[in-house]
Amino acid sequence: MRHLLLSRLLLRRSSNPTASHHLPLLRALSSAPSPASSDADLRKYAGYALLLLGCGAATYYSFPFPADALHKKAVPFKYAPLPEDLHAVSNWSATHEVHARVLLQPDSLQALEDALATAHKERRKLRPLGSGLSPNGIGLSRAGMVSLALMDKVLDVDVKKKTVTVQAGIRVAELVDALREHGLTLQNFASIREQQVGGFIQVGAHGTGARLPPVDEQVISMKLVTPAKGTIELSKEKDPELFYLARCGLGGLGVVAEVTLQCVERHQLVEHTFVSNADEVKKNHKKWLSENKHIKYLWIPYTDTVVVVQCNPPSKWRSPKLTSKYGRDEALQHVRNLYRESLKKYRTETESNDPEIDKLSFTELREKLLALDPLDKDNVMKVNKAEAEYWKKSEGYRMGWSDEILGFDCGGQQWVSENCFPTGSLAKPSMKDLDYVEKLLQLIEKEDIPAPAPIEQRWTAHSKSPMSPASSSEEDVFSWVGVIMYLPTSDARQRKEITEEFFNYRSLAQSLWDDYSAYEHWAKIEVPKDKDELAELQDRLRKRFPVDAYNKARMELDPNKVLSNAKLEKLFPVLEPVK
Repeated sequence: MRHLLLSRLLLRRSSNPTASHHLPLLRALSSAPSPASSDADLRKYAGYALLLLGCGAATYYSFPFPADALHKKAVPFKYAPLPEDLHAVSNWSATHEVHARVLLQPDSLQALEDALATAHKERRKLRPLGSGLSPNGIGLSRAGMVSLALMDKVLDVDVKKKTVTVQAGIRVAELVDALREHGLTLQNFASIREQQVGGFIQVGAHGTGARLPPVDEQVISMKLVTPAKGTIELSKEKDPELFYLARCGLGGLGVVAEVTLQCVERHQLVEHTFVSNADEVKKNHKKWLSENKHIKYLWIPYTDTVVVVQCNPPSKWRSPKLTSKYGRDEALQHVRNLYRESLKKYRTETESNDPEIDKLSFTELREKLLALDPLDKDNVMKVNKAEAEYWKKSEGYRMGWSDEILGFDCGGQQWVSENCFPTGSLAKPSMKDLDYVEKLLQLIEKEDIPAPAPIEQRWTAHSKSPMSPASSSEEDVFSWVGVIMYLPTSDARQRKEITEEFFNYRSLAQSLWDDYSAYEHWAKIEVPKDKDELAELQDRLRKRFPVDAYNKARMELDPNKVLSNAKLEKLFPVLEPVK
């Protein structure tokens, strides 16, 4: 505490460059006995002043931030203990945070209805939160939030129809566990399983597979609790227009309280992972996209490596050898060696010999390597090349249940931008998906972006939900491409620098979007601070999505904008009275 008070005192004294910086020196000079003071005395007092300033600067730049300050965007000493009536809520990557006085957790449909009715009457915000996993914090609101974490029950399973009805607060992992005993599972999965089902469908989440649509297409019916009209039951038979609009409604039309999903029989998959290159991918892309139930590419910048992951039912394979050529330790050895060598350069010999290194997973090692110098292109290139070597020694097959196989370790906290664009049909692929990534990789190298791996590329079929980035009335295949920058440090200033570089990287990718009709995933779109850029984004969204129809439904179901937040208001401003 004394150290903190001293550092604050020094910062205050150093805030005025024309007066405070020289205050000790001026006082010393004013107290001098006579003009006969020697040059040596003058130098001594000047030295004291410089020493004091140096201590202040050293304290400022080395003071350790507490763990709860790592999303303060490098604003030192402007945080304080929260009042007891405030809730600090951040998204998983700690890139967005709000302090809210209202965070409700109803445990029943009636309690949720009462909460929304009260908020509507009092014109108070109550934004549906979900699990808070979205990289852009789309569910956050300072004015108030409602979480369905306590509404997490499985209400009904119809084995014959292969459907399940759940409260929307249940997490995907819990739902999959509950379906297991009935021999059912979900058709597809995103990379992780911690989403609440309500948020999972509302933002248009997706897995991969050119014949498999985004997850909102799994919705058969739902109960939507609205501020103005109470609970509405929606399906394609009951008000189909609103049903399709609300399936991917971004939490702006109502709180999804219950949802019925179409399931499939629980099944196993064989995953085949192998390393390829751009030329081989181009030769085989049409065939691979058509023949594989699930497929994704992991492009590694500054290398010629493309990791191909194909997943299919076991019946497709003729007794594949379900082992890798190398063991886990052999696959990780090159990465471990690079880490030990890098520690000698950046840190100490003692740390480089730490046996704990051998216990780290690949993603943990990658994070530690990047943390040594996350924005140095040469360091990132070395890490990417080590990742390429890791995947070369991880080639092989593995078999498991679909919910186990389709997951992916995404690593630690990160910034992500993912966009979606049409790429023809399976019968007539446009090849724009590969062309896009090729141009992106060229831009990365041209602009010396410290771009870590992977650039992840996946595919889905189209969606009938008009607010889905993959919405289409045609049999289009859509490609989803995500770029990433990790936040492997708790240092606030370094996180700020990474954030700035990420948005530079994202801007580079954005220069391609218009040519490919690419639009960002709703959970990853960031709202520009610049007014002109925001106006351009709003105009662009209107060209792709039925913004007027969406706003009209919002005004009918939520005229007081209880469910809205700043992000929704900026993305979908009501430009004129909605009739």
